[in-house]
Amino acid sequence: MVDLSTLRRLALALPEVEASPDGERLAFSVQGKGIAWSYIVRAHPKAPRELVEGVIAVRCLRETKAMLLEAAPERFFDDEHYRSFPAVLVRLEAIDEAEMAGLLAQAWRIMAPKALVRRHAAEP
Repeated sequence: MVDLSTLRRLALALPEVEASPDGERLAFSVQGKGIAWSYIVRAHPKAPRELVEGVIAVRCLRETKAMLLEAAPERFFDDEHYRSFPAVLVRLEAIDEAEMAGLLAQAWRIMAPKALVRRHAAEP
């Protein structure tokens, strides 16, 4: 299980990742590009968006998303809004810290500028 403080620690440990100061909603980005954020939904099309506690959206490749959804539906899911978007929805109570760290690192590699990725790949 990953709690919000662990999620925050893991995300902010990545190079140049920042957290948005948006109250109870979380959003992590690298140089303005989102890598993970709170899951919010609308009960119906005109309703205000509501935070779904215990779920985070994490950027990933579409191929990775398909594999995660098939391999571990107890940890990962999708909804109509995210169906064609390159991010997977993660149930925080069902994922361990190491797997969450790996997903965040992969999201960081996807969204970080290539020069930043190369610079940090070269560090020991």
